[in-house]
Amino acid sequence: MAAKYEIIFGNQLSQKDIKKAEKTKKKFIKKFGDDSQKDYRFAVSEQPVLTPLGTKVLRFGDGASFSEKTVFIGNIRMGFGHYRISMAMASCAHALGFEPIWLDLNSFEGSACTGIISHQNDLYSMGSRLSQKSKLFNKLYWDPLNSEGFRKLSYNAGDQASAEIMANLLRSLPKDLPFVATHVWPAQAAIHAGFQHVVNAMPDNWPMALHLAEGSIHTVQTQSAYLGYKALRGMDKSRTLKPMPEGSIVYTGHYVDHELLFELADDTAKRVDRIKSGKAKRYLLTVGGAGAQQKLFADIIRTLLPEIKTGRAALFINTGDHFGVWENLKANIPELKDAVVFQDRYNDAKAFAQNAIGGEVEGITAFCHSDIFAAVYITNLLMRASDVLVTKPGELTFYPIPKLFIQHVGGHEVWGAIHSAEVGDGTYEVAPGRETADMIRLLQNEEEILLNMNNRILQNHAAGLYNGAYEVIRLATEKQRK
Repeated sequence: MAAKYEIIFGNQLSQKDIKKAEKTKKKFIKKFGDDSQKDYRFAVSEQPVLTPLGTKVLRFGDGASFSEKTVFIGNIRMGFGHYRISMAMASCAHALGFEPIWLDLNSFEGSACTGIISHQNDLYSMGSRLSQKSKLFNKLYWDPLNSEGFRKLSYNAGDQASAEIMANLLRSLPKDLPFVATHVWPAQAAIHAGFQHVVNAMPDNWPMALHLAEGSIHTVQTQSAYLGYKALRGMDKSRTLKPMPEGSIVYTGHYVDHELLFELADDTAKRVDRIKSGKAKRYLLTVGGAGAQQKLFADIIRTLLPEIKTGRAALFINTGDHFGVWENLKANIPELKDAVVFQDRYNDAKAFAQNAIGGEVEGITAFCHSDIFAAVYITNLLMRASDVLVTKPGELTFYPIPKLFIQHVGGHEVWGAIHSAEVGDGTYEVAPGRETADMIRLLQNEEEILLNMNNRILQNHAAGLYNGAYEVIRLATEKQRK
């Protein structure tokens, strides 16, 4: 029987690509070891951010037990986006009556699986930061890699071979329970390990072979991604590929947390009221997981400062777990010394975000958390109290809040902003410098734009556009529900 990296959806890989995939696997075994004979055991633990979502974290240990309501949320810590999708899945699984178990393949120190993923995460983060410092590196290498390099079927072959090493970490877990993966590596590892009900929730809006895990149900957030994946568009430009078979890919809509959808109409009404009554517009500026774009963030803050000083704007800054980013911003913008800062004070930050939904805010408030869960989730909490989310077109693209899209980090993100602009809940991607400043001034001074975005959000919500995470959980748990 052919290995999964030899034939992908009926498309035979060349001997050159097969040998390259096998070489990659051997390289990782040499670097991180072969633990295929090791019997891993697990425990579950509480986590302050995830526990309110009815979610427990899987870790090494003994005594883990699972019920027929268990749903594994397989993910990796690579940037913030995949954690963000996982939180949406956990939230909606809990809302639908299931028991999510958080399974981060990048958190099991000492395993070959975590060694491989951590190594590649470090490389990706370094590339993301360098791409924002060097236009030449970004143009000649990083953008092409993230849009065309990862798009190739041959790239998927390498990952499939490496996933054979990762699979042993999961082999002691019950294979008949649903497994929702928010990155392709957990999906591939789960398939190799023998899981029977795997849903591979794919990110972004640019079809790439990187995200394929044959044997799983693939889900996408947009109709254009559905067709692009179905046809395996551009994944081998030298030939016509056989398409993905019927039932292997499903359009679900955007992956959004239950908590954001449950109060969406009321939160939107509050935004509209603030706009019409001339209250300070609230901007939420978020730093991505790689900590890139610091100069651009500084320029955005400086553009907003005059509006903040006159009380016409307020700013939330979440630097995630990148304390150095906040220190650098303070060093370059003296006005930030007066900011209110929630540093490793998650409960206080959570209370602030909750009070801000219906209360008054002013000035600049900053958030920094060394705990990765708090670093990611405080953005979710602040979204409900914000009027404009300022973000690169990553996974935040798909959230139901008016968005200002700044420069992408990686070419695969470009189509996210295009999609959001088309459905009407965000701007197009604006270039650094004058275009970004002009868009901020436009949003600040023209009521019509934000009112239109909020109206579109309500219409999109009524049409079910933001219900993707619910649909993913329903797909994964179909057998349990029957």
